[in-house]
Amino acid sequence: MNSKDFFIRCDDYEYAGKHLIIDLFGAVKIDSLEHMEAALREAVIAAGATLLHIHLHHFTPNGGISGVAVLAESHISVHTWPERDFAAFDVFMCGDARPADAIPVLERFFAPSQIDVKEYIRGKMPLASTHTQ
Repeated sequence: MNSKDFFIRCDDYEYAGKHLIIDLFGAVKIDSLEHMEAALREAVIAAGATLLHIHLHHFTPNGGISGVAVLAESHISVHTWPERDFAAFDVFMCGDARPADAIPVLERFFAPSQIDVKEYIRGKMPLASTHTQ
């Protein structure tokens, strides 16, 4: 195994990282660029990740936001529909980062009435099938 690939070992398999799909329903302040940037910055810190860059785009006239926090460990992306009070976040992280620790931050910043989280293990493979580079 390449010691610099940041794959995670768990029991009898390895994987690239955890990918959380987070839907916020009844969310507030999802049309504010400043609020969104602050939430992303705090979510990155809470997850123990390394922020490289944030890029956010504000759509008019509805005020929706699309953007990404690019991380050394992968990314957090967001798309919002203020007219529906709905925000969709993807949180994908590898290495020692803790993507689930971003969830309470998003809940605190956007106060959703309902949240739906799905977790996916990316790049999962048995230890026996890994190769050395």
